Amino acid sequence: MQLSVIIVNYNVKYFLAQALQSVYQSKCNFQFEVFVVDNHSVDGSIEMVSEQFPQTHLIASKQNLGFSKANNLAIKQAKGQYILLLNPDTIVKEDTFQKVIDFMEDHPEAGALGIKMMDGNGQFLPESKRGFPTPYVAFCKMSGLSKLFPRSKRFNQYHLGYLDKNEIHEVDVLSGAFMLLRKSVIDKVGALDEDYFMYGEDIDLSFRINQAGYKNYYFPHTEIIHFKGESTKKGSYNYVRMFYNAMIIFTQKHFTGSKAKYLTTLLSLAIYARASLSFIRRTVEKIAWPVVDAGLIFSAMLGIKYLWEHEIKAGIQYPNTYIFINIPLYIIIWLTSFFFSGGYDSATKLKKIIPGIGIGSIIILAIYALLPLSLRSSRAMILLGAIAAIVLMLAARLIFLAANGKLKSAFQQKSNVLVVASDRESKRIIDIISAADLRKNVVGIANNLKENTSSNNLGDINDIPEIVKIHKINEIIFSLKDISSNEAMKIMSTLGGKIEYRIISEGSDTIIGSNSKHSSGDLYTLDINFNLNQPHYKRVKRLVDLLLSVFLLLSSPLSIWAIQSKLGFLKNIIAVLFGQKTWVGYTHHQENELPKIRSAVLPIIPHHQSAAIQHKANVTYAKSYTWSEDVIMIFKHFRSLGQ
Repeated sequence: MQLSVIIVNYNVKYFLAQALQSVYQSKCNFQFEVFVVDNHSVDGSIEMVSEQFPQTHLIASKQNLGFSKANNLAIKQAKGQYILLLNPDTIVKEDTFQKVIDFMEDHPEAGALGIKMMDGNGQFLPESKRGFPTPYVAFCKMSGLSKLFPRSKRFNQYHLGYLDKNEIHEVDVLSGAFMLLRKSVIDKVGALDEDYFMYGEDIDLSFRINQAGYKNYYFPHTEIIHFKGESTKKGSYNYVRMFYNAMIIFTQKHFTGSKAKYLTTLLSLAIYARASLSFIRRTVEKIAWPVVDAGLIFSAMLGIKYLWEHEIKAGIQYPNTYIFINIPLYIIIWLTSFFFSGGYDSATKLKKIIPGIGIGSIIILAIYALLPLSLRSSRAMILLGAIAAIVLMLAARLIFLAANGKLKSAFQQKSNVLVVASDRESKRIIDIISAADLRKNVVGIANNLKENTSSNNLGDINDIPEIVKIHKINEIIFSLKDISSNEAMKIMSTLGGKIEYRIISEGSDTIIGSNSKHSSGDLYTLDINFNLNQPHYKRVKRLVDLLLSVFLLLSSPLSIWAIQSKLGFLKNIIAVLFGQKTWVGYTHHQENELPKIRSAVLPIIPHHQSAAIQHKANVTYAKSYTWSEDVIMIFKHFRSLGQ
């Protein structure tokens, strides 16, 4: 056996399916075997591998072992002369295996090899080649000097930015996303160090290979797509902690004396510094728009108050309570309404401004009549404030979009999509897009199939750059049934980051892509087109739970007598209020592939129904959830709210 491919998977079923599809489509003149080590996924990954790729050696762990331990399980069973560690969120070219093995055969001094990686947007991933994290290299990376001088040999030794990404180089560190290892070298230096749970194990192994007298090579004459780059979770404290702790482990193992002590101290400080910066950045990102909106509306309301007092209703003087109570109350209601309408999901959601502020205004006017006379202003001032809020919030977002070069895309109703596939396959892809209720305008198709006579065919794949320009294409979907991954990656490299790319494998109902190495991979699929996956519906469901709980609590002195289990009724109200339960939800159990929601007081269908019926009902509920369905369910089964 020439090659053993090892993929460690954890809850990325759809990406894993694409990776395995590309692996088995490899064209090489030798045999290879494939191992999938599943780290106790709960998304149906094990079932998918068993059903769709039965030739795969599947190792199903009962717990999350981490990257090193999981890989070592398969390495012990591997029969290949070479071991390839491959991430599940990758796609390899058809010729990748042949090229990398040929290179290793021609270079007996090579202990390991890594290749050129691009993200889902066709951009080169700098972690394809790296240097050892010496104290100086670590300092340059953590201080930001490597980013300021990306091509400097002095300041960017971490990503070796001074080395040509299109030429073969000896390098210090290879990425664990694609790391080809000579089995005899592993036997000599040892497998992955299991002290590392995640991150750092590839650096450690690269170091030990180098110390043993072998060379690590960066090989750019083939490439892979890596949908989730190293930066995927850099915004989280968990990433910062795990990454720098891994660096501390590496330092303690391989450096000695004052150098080790210095670097350990430096890395420890970096953990707290980066974590603090990440927390501040995430906080600022979350509150920036609400703060800006609140400031704009407050200023507008003060202006309206001034005009009212000095121009429109001269002589009227509103008390300070108007400034310190009324205006803040109006702003809170307007922005809360805007939030629940989905206005803060994205800065580009301009269409949410009018309904968000409009609903808030209706709520304010409804509350207005309940306020004491001392807190009442003028309804006209409220309406003028609402108009000012809409105008100012819209203007602020237009300025923001224009400054970031996104003004034109904000007004584009649908993305223009080019499907690179046969006529029959393109129809299937369009059906998936339609079934997933995506706002996409499929402009046409492109392929090299001579038998294709579709009037929707805009040209062959060589014409794609021109098609993109003429038809203002924003997104390309490649079918790997009708175009090779080699061709797809060539097109992505040519066009670069101008547009978004998606890929669908033969027989798959999942279209996978990623905007950049800084974002998690995203996908369109028939399987997970659920309303309850969307933030807007999640917020609405939680809001309905809270409002119903408050209503039921206030009316409980009367309504409790209609409930079968009175104590249970009160317990359920408290549980829903504190987020431990939801009033309406799935039947019997939480299904792995469905959006996560709290356990339900009222299941959507009785528990005695068969598992198949329960599953169908749960899927339907998650897909087509509406708040009215929960309300109807509660009043229909009111007597059972104490169960």
